[in-house]
Amino acid sequence: MDAPYLIEMRSITKRFPGVVALDNVNLKVRKGEIHFIVGENGAGKSTLIKILSGIHPYGSYSGDIVFDGQVRHFHGIKNSVECGIVTINQEFALFPDLTVYENIFIGHEVTNINGIVDWNETKRLAKHYLDMVGLDVDINDLVGTLGVGKQQLVEIAKALSQNVKLLILDEPTAALNDVDSDNLLKLILELKKKGITSIMISHKLKEVQKIADSITILRDGKTICRMERDEIDEHTIIRHMVGREINNIYPKRPKYEGGEVVLETSHLNAFDKKKNRFVVIDSNIKVRKGEVVGIAGLMGAGRTELARTIFGNSAHYKVTGSVFIRGHRVELSHPKKAIELGLAYVSEDRKGNGLILSENVSNNLTITALEKISNYGFLNFLEQAIQSEGYVKKLGIKTPSIYQTVQNLSGGNQQKVQIGKCLFSEPEILILDEPTRGIDVGAKYEIYTLINKMVEQGKSILLISSELPEILGMCDRIYVLAEGVQTAEFNVEEATPEEIMKKATI
Repeated sequence: MDAPYLIEMRSITKRFPGVVALDNVNLKVRKGEIHFIVGENGAGKSTLIKILSGIHPYGSYSGDIVFDGQVRHFHGIKNSVECGIVTINQEFALFPDLTVYENIFIGHEVTNINGIVDWNETKRLAKHYLDMVGLDVDINDLVGTLGVGKQQLVEIAKALSQNVKLLILDEPTAALNDVDSDNLLKLILELKKKGITSIMISHKLKEVQKIADSITILRDGKTICRMERDEIDEHTIIRHMVGREINNIYPKRPKYEGGEVVLETSHLNAFDKKKNRFVVIDSNIKVRKGEVVGIAGLMGAGRTELARTIFGNSAHYKVTGSVFIRGHRVELSHPKKAIELGLAYVSEDRKGNGLILSENVSNNLTITALEKISNYGFLNFLEQAIQSEGYVKKLGIKTPSIYQTVQNLSGGNQQKVQIGKCLFSEPEILILDEPTRGIDVGAKYEIYTLINKMVEQGKSILLISSELPEILGMCDRIYVLAEGVQTAEFNVEEATPEEIMKKATI
């Protein structure tokens, strides 16, 4: 007999100004199962989870939440946590300047009979929960000194300390390397054995196939279907997610025939004064006109540091060596200089460094070249609107209006705005740092198609990615980095995942 449902969300409808985010959505998750919610960016996944976790409170939506057999009205996060529902978002709710044990119990401190914090018991229990998640760190370490993978485990230990019944993880492996991702999936399976139910949002369909007991697919704010373990098939999932067939996720383009070198580094080094170590060591790369060059490597290999150094966005680096643009040695001491020389940089951290989230789409798209839409130093708002509408149409940005606030867009559409912002400055060379991180398969395909269009126009791309299939599927040549050192160069025809990983782990 099937296990009873722990959570049922019935006919959930949620509206924002100008858009219906959820339209009569239904979700059912059995006790003790691992359930994935999948769908394109903008499908409504995060909105549904925010309702379940109390971020969007009762009264701001219609429909019912039934948890553990009772109808629940969550007026805030505290209500959902009291029921045993804990959500771990992509942006961790941790305090970097507090210790591991303080982070685990902050907000639900362990106190004695007099209401005073019992630090000895706090530390003992913190160690207990760290052991449960398999994290071997000193409980006195500051959380800010830990890597992303270890911070993720601190978040899960924190959830376990709150007697969690339902653990919700939003893109938990988006910022993790392969090893940390595998370890996290194993932990989720171990928690299942302890009776903890999990809901996961993920764009990585290999993870879905690996550990999901069931999935719910959303598209355009509607429930498309629920699939059980024996029905899960990657091709079918993609078809339901995007509403169309995507037979080749990496769109083909003609074989690269060569061209002039437009970007070159020569013995480029970057010493990080804060970390007191070299993060780029003797870099010698070349990018030719109309070419896509990949930078592969594990987390911490120095890929982003190389990009920031080239783009002049390296205030706390001591830089030596040379950068050449179209054969001329240049001094890239500031991003403004790089933009003037025809470079553009799409940051891996679109929310922190790539976009002004509180501003609208139009302002974000045009900020890199305001002189193009200004007359005698005054902004021409009509021209700004015309240009913005053009880029929204060209890039397929889904937004109710160019005046929509960027933070209200889905991740995939935010990424398109960031790319559009860079294209507005009319660059010849684009550095794309993790351009498809945290976005769905349909949005990825659209961005890959956009990359191909850019190289057809003669633009050159330096593509940084943690996903080897993406590097192999999109690039003409590939450089591999390990601990800041350039360890290999491959033509894509001769590259294999095994060879790249071998060079990335030297």
